[in-house]
Amino acid sequence: MFGFEQFVTINQWLTGLWRLAWLNLLWIVVTVLGLGVLGVGPASYALAKYLHRWFRHGETPPPARTFFRYCLELRWRPVLVAAVLMGAGGIMLVNLMSLSDWYLRAANLLALAVLWIITAYIFTVLAALDVQGLRAQLVSALLLGLGSLHWTILGTTASVVSLALMLRFAVPLLVLFGVALPAAVFALICSRILRDLDSPQRTDALPTRRTDASSHPLRKGIPA
Repeated sequence: MFGFEQFVTINQWLTGLWRLAWLNLLWIVVTVLGLGVLGVGPASYALAKYLHRWFRHGETPPPARTFFRYCLELRWRPVLVAAVLMGAGGIMLVNLMSLSDWYLRAANLLALAVLWIITAYIFTVLAALDVQGLRAQLVSALLLGLGSLHWTILGTTASVVSLALMLRFAVPLLVLFGVALPAAVFALICSRILRDLDSPQRTDALPTRRTDASSHPLRKGIPA
């Protein structure tokens, strides 16, 4: 029987979907205003930070005002990160189209996979971890992805399947959820990973090794 609790649950889901759609439209607006190259970095950082604060801390401030504030928060750093990712991706794609040796093509495919892992986590690293320097931020994003590779694979599969279904059956939904949905998937994964790193102690390891979360290579970047 449909009761009040079910109604509240449905209302929460619908409110969350509306918020995701609104964030996706804000991402598109900022990216277009920045002519793509200058806008995609700040827009992606703002999206990642809003989702991180939402999923991990339950904060849901007004999306538009908060989103634009986040876009300006780190000034030029998200622009630099996006430029590095797009430049590396462009080089790898050109190599794939121009190289004929199978082992070189395989190496570039592997490099693209690594680049995707970094791209999926890098803006959450900027938003959630106190890691300084571009190199350290890229390495931290890679460690997050490889350290929970099963979640990375599941998140990538879920994102690809969702986007493929929207492209096949409901193209207008790409405008509403095309970026925000994959970002939300990896924001949930990052929230789980960081929550595990924040756990006070792990008891399933050998007693001769340090088993608390502070021994993890990324733990030092998590603010208290």
